[in-house]
Amino acid sequence: MNAPLRLSLDTAALVANWQALDRLSGSAACGAAVKADGYGLGARGVVERLIQAGARDFFVASWNEAAAIANLVGEAPIGLSVLHGVRAEDMALGGQGFARPVLNTIEQVQRWRAAGGGACDVMVDTGMNRLGVSPQDVADGLLQGLTIDTLMSHLACADEDRAANAQQRSRMDALRGVTQARRMSLANSAGIALGPDYAYDLTRPGLALYGGVPRGELAPVLQQVVTPQAQILQRRVLAAGDSIGYNARYTATAPVEVAILNIGYADGYWRGFTNAGRARSGDAVLPVLGRVSMDLTAISVDALPTLAEGDWVTLDFALPEASALSGMSQYELLTGLGSRFDRIWM
Repeated sequence: MNAPLRLSLDTAALVANWQALDRLSGSAACGAAVKADGYGLGARGVVERLIQAGARDFFVASWNEAAAIANLVGEAPIGLSVLHGVRAEDMALGGQGFARPVLNTIEQVQRWRAAGGGACDVMVDTGMNRLGVSPQDVADGLLQGLTIDTLMSHLACADEDRAANAQQRSRMDALRGVTQARRMSLANSAGIALGPDYAYDLTRPGLALYGGVPRGELAPVLQQVVTPQAQILQRRVLAAGDSIGYNARYTATAPVEVAILNIGYADGYWRGFTNAGRARSGDAVLPVLGRVSMDLTAISVDALPTLAEGDWVTLDFALPEASALSGMSQYELLTGLGSRFDRIWM
């Protein structure tokens, strides 16, 4: 702790977002994608809080991510699924029983069956052409004899109004009753907003849990969870005609009070915020001046010239607006938040 950077993480907002998505999921259970270290927030902190809220299904990408939270999940009624399945190298962990592999390929199915075929999930490719076995493989009996908890697929275009969404849903409908799977699952965050026909038995939100807005319908019910804060490293005054930062992207036309912050693109405060981002202290708005560099960002403190070395300011980071300003996706803004932040749950 005691870094010059911190993430203020809002427990109440995280829980409220999950509860809103749970309500929108109707009779389906609402899980939580906590891959990429909880989308940058810290998976352990996210999982602990969502378990308290009532979440019972969690999803990570790999077995090392699963192992990092294994003592929090993996025993009924709380389940953990590894979305990338099980490689030969993963079998030692996969056999320990704290998580289920999501089998994606014929080879993974064969590997899991040969090892005893314990409880698993299966991904079916209904149109994304990324991970998953084919519906024809399923119809031909590939999964016979497996103990499948959840048969799932993933929507490719749920954040847009595309015919592909209904096509994928139809292909998923055709799989009802074809296997002995206990549940079916299709909807991610954006898929939840498409309505009850996409919910099946289990939804798998990710971005929306953390304050991202993948579809406009969700904006009224989602709250900002993540707020970066940075400490002032140095104060200075730019004279008229002085430039600041790499490539002199900002030149003062009049004297400007400036603060240099301990934050940059190595922390996930991207160069797209150059001359576009904003910090705040109380009601004062403090615009970014010049190019964001690896470790440092300059802001104007004309609106609050009393700010001094060692003071803290808050960066504007509401995800839809920050995405529009920076040119980075909401996903990149979250998962790019670096390791130099102290992560503080409020």
